[in-house]
Amino acid sequence: MTASKNLTYDERLTAPKTWWVIAALFGFSMALVFMPFGLIAALIAWTAGAGLAGAYVSSQGSLRVRVTTDLLVVGDARIPLNALGEPEVLVGEEARAWRTYKADLRAFMALRGYITTAVRVEVVDPEDPTPYVYISTRAPELLAEAIRGSA
Repeated sequence: MTASKNLTYDERLTAPKTWWVIAALFGFSMALVFMPFGLIAALIAWTAGAGLAGAYVSSQGSLRVRVTTDLLVVGDARIPLNALGEPEVLVGEEARAWRTYKADLRAFMALRGYITTAVRVEVVDPEDPTPYVYISTRAPELLAEAIRGSA
């Protein structure tokens, strides 16, 4: 990754707290299932169940979004800013529409269903078949401004 002095925007999207509660409850339910086999089996089942559910929540819920002076970095994807057009801030129903019935299958979608705001940026590179980039974000105005300012 580039040096931090080139970083103009940095956001880590994480799963909501309710997902973590559900993971703990899954571990608890596993403990109840194995309780007839004894306390040790129940503790092992709780540890394994909560650990597996926690790993799943962490992997599905975590996403890092960064903008440097020349790149938009979303997870493992690195998109040159000169290949992107004007960012569009999406809030509420418009964000939901672009996640569902307006979505193009060729688009790069970095979406998280638990975040209701997003930024959509057209891809202007004629060599790239991707029509746009959709990025879930809790601060869509800041992300759009960072993309505009760095381009």
